[in-house]
Amino acid sequence: MIPLSLTEIADAVGGRLLSPGVPPYTLVSGSVQTDSRLVEAGSIFFALRGDETDGHLFAPVAAQNGASVVIAEWPIDLDVPVIVVSDGVTALADLARFVVARVRERGTLSVIGITGSNGKTTTKNMLGAILGAQAPTVAPVGSFNNHVGAPISMLRIDEKTRYLVVEMGASHAGEIAHLVSIAKPDIGVVLKVGLAHVGEFGGIDAIEKAKAEMVTGLAASGVAILNIDDPRVAAMAALTPATVRGFGLSRQADVRGRSVRADLLGTRFTVVAGDHALPIALRILGEHHVLNALAALAVARELGIDLGHAIAALETMHRAERWRMETLTTPAGATVINDAYNASPDSTEAALRTLVQVRAAGSRAIAILGEMTELGDASHTHHFEIGRLATSLGLNLIVVVGRPARSIYEGAILDESFTGRVEFVESPREALDLLVDELRDGDLALVKSSKSANLRFLGDRLAGVAV
Repeated sequence: MIPLSLTEIADAVGGRLLSPGVPPYTLVSGSVQTDSRLVEAGSIFFALRGDETDGHLFAPVAAQNGASVVIAEWPIDLDVPVIVVSDGVTALADLARFVVARVRERGTLSVIGITGSNGKTTTKNMLGAILGAQAPTVAPVGSFNNHVGAPISMLRIDEKTRYLVVEMGASHAGEIAHLVSIAKPDIGVVLKVGLAHVGEFGGIDAIEKAKAEMVTGLAASGVAILNIDDPRVAAMAALTPATVRGFGLSRQADVRGRSVRADLLGTRFTVVAGDHALPIALRILGEHHVLNALAALAVARELGIDLGHAIAALETMHRAERWRMETLTTPAGATVINDAYNASPDSTEAALRTLVQVRAAGSRAIAILGEMTELGDASHTHHFEIGRLATSLGLNLIVVVGRPARSIYEGAILDESFTGRVEFVESPREALDLLVDELRDGDLALVKSSKSANLRFLGDRLAGVAV
């Protein structure tokens, strides 16, 4: 974070500074943390109250670990300064807003916001690779995209930062608008309107409205980068005062892809932008990542970055991120696609279709599927339909893991035309026991679930990766 005095921080968050023995003009420039275990010398520790624990309980540990100041909702007796605020989450947002504005005043900071039901983290990482090769860039690894994580990402900038890339996720209306009001993106990207978090929103129309908050909050001087292959996203062009640029496979896109080909080595296609048509060979698996790459390239083009240089940066990426379409090899010689960090009906369908598309002739295709969370009352229907889809794709083996995902099994076993096997097990441990004996040389296995199902660790264990 940029250096700020204790007084400046207190003023920014509207708090009361308690700093006996420490001058109020003392500068602070360490990392901002909400987890006391991540605190290091000079960090600012926000003691936030959560559903399962209370950060105030860990404030003494944060101080012992080197925190230079603790921001809390009531006075705490510590050996370091404490800033007392009425609401810790609001204070975090206020500090991020202040820091982004300060850096923007002093330098040439450009802020890029990304939202969409799927692909936010991958696109953010792609932009991190492209922009980081050009100038100091903040695009933190991981999915820091909510009301806590996104401000923490923003607070990683300093006076030298040229580009800030922020994921903006939401499970309720107004959350993206809130994040946009903090970061004030110069460029806003909308990737897709899909069924992720449909349980919280209550329907696809509500999700569309929430994602549109990205572009309705842009200034007239900004740029909206929209996926014109998605009709719900394309319609957002009428809702923004910003300049609109489109990406996609459609001929109407300002940055488009054509001649897409995918296999286990990655995804190859041609990028067309203006008078340029350049080949790209992504090492990232899956055709669905083509749109993420096109979105990143559209942003780079808008920022004046040479298309060839941007493509070269993307080609250095060997995976989207840990547990996202990550390819591993088992001791028996099978290939595992570990894609079990996030799952929605849309992303699971894309992963299953990739599994079938990239398998070699004669090899077995196996799907290990767990729960897709946050689907609300539609959970049974969506899981059931994934089971029907899996059998229609002609897989050899479907293993459904965990009772919350049992509807996948129920959907699959009703397909009387399916010639493969369908198995249901209660736990990842049972799945591991089954698959260690089952997987053999040449097999291609997809592991797909939401994070809470813990199948990402199953994928690691199948490949002998330490967990």
